[in-house]
Amino acid sequence: MKKQLTSIAILSMLTSSVMAVELEYSGIIKSQWATNIDGGDNDALVISALPELNVNFDNDWQLTSKLRLRSDLFDETYPDALNRDSFSEATKPALLSDHLELELREFYFDGELGNSFLTLGKQQVVWGKSDGLKVLDIVNPQSFNEFILDDFESSRIPLWTVNVEQTLGEWDLQFLWIPDKSYHALPKQGSPFAFTSPELVPVAPSGLAVNLNDADRPDRFFKDSDAGIRLASFIGGWDISVNYLYQYNNLPALYQDISAGPTVNINPEYERTHVAGGTFSNAFGDFVIRGELGYFSDRYFVTDNSLVERGIAETPEVNYVLGLDWTGIDDVFISAQLFQSWLTDYQSSTVRDEVDTTLTFLYRQDFFYETLEAEVLIISNLNNDDGLIRQKISYEWNSELTTWLGVDIFYGKDEGLYGQFSDNDRFVLGLELAF
Repeated sequence: MKKQLTSIAILSMLTSSVMAVELEYSGIIKSQWATNIDGGDNDALVISALPELNVNFDNDWQLTSKLRLRSDLFDETYPDALNRDSFSEATKPALLSDHLELELREFYFDGELGNSFLTLGKQQVVWGKSDGLKVLDIVNPQSFNEFILDDFESSRIPLWTVNVEQTLGEWDLQFLWIPDKSYHALPKQGSPFAFTSPELVPVAPSGLAVNLNDADRPDRFFKDSDAGIRLASFIGGWDISVNYLYQYNNLPALYQDISAGPTVNINPEYERTHVAGGTFSNAFGDFVIRGELGYFSDRYFVTDNSLVERGIAETPEVNYVLGLDWTGIDDVFISAQLFQSWLTDYQSSTVRDEVDTTLTFLYRQDFFYETLEAEVLIISNLNNDDGLIRQKISYEWNSELTTWLGVDIFYGKDEGLYGQFSDNDRFVLGLELAF
């Protein structure tokens, strides 16, 4: 937190030569209670306050700052259930108590400089067009404290970033430099959404103890920074983009070494990858066709043999999604997506399959002049016959107050990505108040 405050002070000094002409203050208070359907236990009662302050300067620059004060009264998901070692010191939320954390969610200046538009500071950068799951939306890491149940806006981890945008003819160019070395934040073992699937965590040979060591984190300021370029345009009715990102994989490779004891030492290491891909979308009457493709030069997957290659298979990976949206009925939105992941240099010892296929289906409908919204989201993995079914009804009482209730159902075997949480089916009740 001390480094965050230092960064804020440095950025604030940049404003000393200009005069603020307008202040805008707003915020959200959000509360959600979740209870386990099977056991009836309270899983979480999360209360969050998100105040936001915008400062508009007379040179057309703007400062956006947003805090998040968050607490789980049952201490099941936030904040102590999350492994905090994946955050950089400049990004890590501050623990005020075992039940309360304070996080600087956003703090950035944006405005024009010559022919360029700059966004400098802690921010989210969103690439990609898919819903529910991600292909190219990987610039910012993610908190998996509630697996994928939290919305992307809330679960993304904002990073200190230099974001430069410029128009080049018919193309919009975006350049990113990210010195912030924060990665996916994972739940601690024993917490409700801790990963247990053998596709994600290694299973120790029978009779061996397991010792999980701290991750080997990149620490060089310039050499270990991430950088990316995105070109986007509208050509012949198609929205298209071409993307490239040089980054560390947000999940570490879980190398396994057997030592005396006998003990399996798991040594997490963050490894580099090149990501190249693009997106496309076009509307045809009531239909929208969209998709995205991502090629990852180096990915690291768990194998079923810790004695060979330290229990890790390295391979390039191709991810893509094809989506079809339909709005042919008033107040109805229907979307279907096909996700596939292909390991191009597949090794038979890899726990997951060479080609992994997931289907999603979303149905959303508005009622009573868009004050009541009902939706159903189904995510189904065809390889493991597991998935997630989410049902939600929300009601907007007025422009400030929204309430909702929902049900999240996991199904499938424990070995699957979704089936590992089959005991975590839950009922949720939430409230959001804007001010």
